[in-house]
Amino acid sequence: MAKKPRTTAFLNDPLWYKDAVIYQVHVKSFFDANNDGIGDFAGLIAKLDYIAGLGVNTLWLLPFFPSPRRDDGYDIAEYKAVHPDYGTLADARRLIAEAHKRGLRVICELVINHTSDQHPWFQRARQAKKGSKARDFYVWSDDDHKYDGTRIIFLDTEKSNWTWDPVAGQYFWHRFYSHQPDLNFDNPQVMKAVIDVMRFWLDMGVDGLRLDAIPYLVERDGTNNENLPETHAVLKQIRAEIDANYPDRMLLAEANQWPEDTQQYFGEGEGDECHMAFHFP
Repeated sequence: MAKKPRTTAFLNDPLWYKDAVIYQVHVKSFFDANNDGIGDFAGLIAKLDYIAGLGVNTLWLLPFFPSPRRDDGYDIAEYKAVHPDYGTLADARRLIAEAHKRGLRVICELVINHTSDQHPWFQRARQAKKGSKARDFYVWSDDDHKYDGTRIIFLDTEKSNWTWDPVAGQYFWHRFYSHQPDLNFDNPQVMKAVIDVMRFWLDMGVDGLRLDAIPYLVERDGTNNENLPETHAVLKQIRAEIDANYPDRMLLAEANQWPEDTQQYFGEGEGDECHMAFHFP
């Protein structure tokens, strides 16, 4: 039996994102309700009337998940929780509900190219047998020469896209910092886990997901490992889940590419990948 699509209760408008006025918020630096020197969900909730009064209608929350915060929270150590400095899952639920009461939609991050090396998935992978499904949650190699046509994004800090892991006895692949191993989307279990995380936040009422660093999801020999057809295939799966079960939600592509590449992330025809895209150049 097909599941009934879940729409956001306060306003059913599948095209809401086309004229959204978005206000970006880092929870930790916005408003501190308990006077511990760190912003929190309680503080953000207390200021929702102020934000709504600015004339915006959408909040974009930067990463608020448990994290070592070596990359300002984009190094996620747990997807289905809130960093204790900011509050609890109950606080996150209350923020979404209170935002919706004021006609504000909420966008949060879906960082799926990589995790923190502190994430349980990586800790399990490095200790699992080589070639096992658990090990292959991430991208490994016995040497650091594979994919040598791939640029290093952070040349000021990284000398390679490979880092040796003494526990695993292999090198792991990372497009960003060496403490952010890349997930392996050639493993179907990874796609299943990502969809599960996505549904968790959408079921909580989140209206949109910003897909961080999506040009780099898949690796192939002999390429520059950016904007690959296989990466677009991953996004089509994610969009299909949205269309089937969450028809008034939005995917925002963060594609650090030139416009001619970024436009590909809308998909083909009617659009079967992301609803919105933005780029740095």
